[in-house]
Amino acid sequence: MKLRNYALVTAGYWVFTVTDGALRMLVLLHFNRLGYSPVAIAFLFLAYEFMGIVTNLLGGWVGARRGLNRTLVAGLGLQAIALIALTLESPSWQRWASVTFVMAMQALSGIAKDLTKMSSKSAVKTVAGDGSLFRLVAVLTGSKNALKGVGFFVGAALLAGLGYDGALWAMAAALAVTVVGLLVFLNEDIGRSKKKPPLRSVLSKSMAINRLSAARLFLFGSRDIWFVVALPVFLADHLGWSEQGVGGFLAVWVIGYGVVQSVAPRVLARGGREVDEVKAAQEWALLLGAVSAAIAVLVAVDVAVTVAIVVGLVVFGVVFAMNSSLHSFLVLVYADDDEVALDVGFYYSANATGRLVGTLLSGVLYLWGGLPAALWGSTAFVAVTWLLALRLPPMPSDVTVSLATVEAGE
Repeated sequence: MKLRNYALVTAGYWVFTVTDGALRMLVLLHFNRLGYSPVAIAFLFLAYEFMGIVTNLLGGWVGARRGLNRTLVAGLGLQAIALIALTLESPSWQRWASVTFVMAMQALSGIAKDLTKMSSKSAVKTVAGDGSLFRLVAVLTGSKNALKGVGFFVGAALLAGLGYDGALWAMAAALAVTVVGLLVFLNEDIGRSKKKPPLRSVLSKSMAINRLSAARLFLFGSRDIWFVVALPVFLADHLGWSEQGVGGFLAVWVIGYGVVQSVAPRVLARGGREVDEVKAAQEWALLLGAVSAAIAVLVAVDVAVTVAIVVGLVVFGVVFAMNSSLHSFLVLVYADDDEVALDVGFYYSANATGRLVGTLLSGVLYLWGGLPAALWGSTAFVAVTWLLALRLPPMPSDVTVSLATVEAGE
């Protein structure tokens, strides 16, 4: 394993993730403070999610041809540009102009995010040995989500301390330093394919990747349907939570979710037993559906709503994290060794599609039926995730990775 490259890629991904989480919280709280409706706020994030669909497809192709180190640096640089550009937006603008401009900058940020994520996660397979693959994937994914939670807190804190523009400039400076560091130290090609794949290869030809990608779409749609807009607006407007309270709660949730992802291999392989990862993905999807339905019922019948949301979200986060971690492992197992960037790019394009649909439905369902409607929409998406997981094929016979060897630290 090339530990140096893994450390550099992970460090770059960490810095980006903090700014990404902070930016989302900045935009959400800033425009909610200005009186924008839930649907209007949801539209601010739609371009961000839509560009992720395109970026993952084309980014994987570019990464396979040019090297993942180049797409990683490009993603970080684009995020810095988007942050600086957002400082130009002014409250004196017409509302339609502000929404259009912020959507455009969110689109640029979406390109940056998915270039960075695709590059980082694809690079893991090129630097890890079979025995450490699940452990390194879990560490990268879990730490990313924990730091995104830190980013939520940072965003709320920077908004309170430096104001909207000051927060954006501070994060852009951190990204600029990171780009310079990667240009200096990450100076070798990572993940470049031995052959030059044609553009048509961005669409996966693998049945396993296609089915897993469809399951991923509905999995992340199920989370964002109630998490992106419906939940924070409900906490602020109906439960009377402060901006710092909303940002802090969501931050703690995402941090905890990331911690669970990091330890998922050990949880699944406790006692050193052999685990069928495909079967585990099916079982955890079923459990997630039960959790989602239980929260929806409690909120709909108005039984201890605050407790149901707080406790239910914690349980949902744990089970969701296990599902996500298994998916992140399986995509690298199913991916072709020489075209890992293409397969992972296609998979995360489906992930971005799920987030796009979930973000839109989060605002629409909340406007239509409040938080209960968003929760029932989430439950329906989880049910589809489970049905798709039942169709996943067994892992390739030549894959020697097992959770038991990960647990033993091999």
